Amino acid sequence: MPILPAERDPRLITVRRGGTLTDEHHRLLAEWAAQCAEHVLPLFELEQPGDTRPRDAIEVGRMWIRGERTMREAHRTAFVANAAGRGLPDPAKFAALSAGQAVAVAHVAAHELGAAAYAIRAEAAAASEGESESARIRERDWQRDRLPGEIRDLVLDDQRLRSAICWNAFDD
Repeated sequence: MPILPAERDPRLITVRRGGTLTDEHHRLLAEWAAQCAEHVLPLFELEQPGDTRPRDAIEVGRMWIRGERTMREAHRTAFVANAAGRGLPDPAKFAALSAGQAVAVAHVAAHELGAAAYAIRAEAAAASEGESESARIRERDWQRDRLPGEIRDLVLDDQRLRSAICWNAFDD
């Protein structure tokens, strides 16, 4: 299932590409996505303690935020993080995919919800039987508590608009 809509929201397209997203807000989205991915990274590292690809991808995303890596380098790194999750149990797989989505925000800002949604899926998958819904809500709320004020309304509206294509991860 795709996490990006067929028609892109201009609020999540940079000014350079004809949208309304400022560089500052793009960087805030990338940092928030990195925080979401980093929060569930232990689920991957418990399964694959010697594999640093998802953690490295989150760092590349932060390096992009600081201007130390190009968008192209960040974009390529997303595929590396995604590959780390192949064949793993869902909590670890989703944590790796969250890291891949987080670093991909440098290329397409709308991947911010992918990082968040996969982190929510990771926590829900790691929960004991009968606890996945409460784990989903806890993770969603944890993420929302960390949204910078400058992008809070944008992200919450994006969650409302795209929750259905993000496995309903953001539903109330």
